[in-house]
Amino acid sequence: MGSAIPKQYLMLGALPMLRHVLDTFASASVIAHTYLVVSPEDGYIDALLADAPELSDRVTLLRVGGATRHQSVLNGLHALQDHVAGDDWMLVHDAARPGLTVALIEQLIAAVGADPVGGLLALPVADTLKRGRDDRVEQTVERAGLWAAQTPQMFRHALLVQALEQARQVTDEASAIEALGLQPLLVQGSTRNFKVTLPDDADLATLILNRTP
Repeated sequence: MGSAIPKQYLMLGALPMLRHVLDTFASASVIAHTYLVVSPEDGYIDALLADAPELSDRVTLLRVGGATRHQSVLNGLHALQDHVAGDDWMLVHDAARPGLTVALIEQLIAAVGADPVGGLLALPVADTLKRGRDDRVEQTVERAGLWAAQTPQMFRHALLVQALEQARQVTDEASAIEALGLQPLLVQGSTRNFKVTLPDDADLATLILNRTP
């Protein structure tokens, strides 16, 4: 992002990126509680939460983040071990997706229902995909059946802990579940729920957030 601060604390309009996400989860009546996992060295989160006293009853801070998303999620799940049941549903969301809405959360939960595996928001791939080598097109990749994974990703606590403990290199929770031989449910997401990765993405996210969901 070329930013002097972690991207989740960049201002998108009047609020930091992370605050948009926390406000969305706090507004969702289907969410029992939100646990925010940050690095023990995070020097920004205290000020953000101090500016949002209305979140104090809805959000609990866990300073157990690791070097990777994989480790941060697993550490967070371990920290909750004595506070949740094994079959409680966990929704894992990336703070860099500030365009999430309450409607998308509700849509995911309704679609997954009592599914034995769980599921995730995702979008069917619409672009033509190219596999490259040395800055040249090597092959056009067939896009039929391909989906771009989003978050939240929703799985039961015990199953997700098992999957992440056994996984080696995974970039999301669903891939850890897949490594167990299971098939998560794909639930249609939204283009507004994209991941802020490049500087221009922050401008686009601000435009989206300034619109009525």
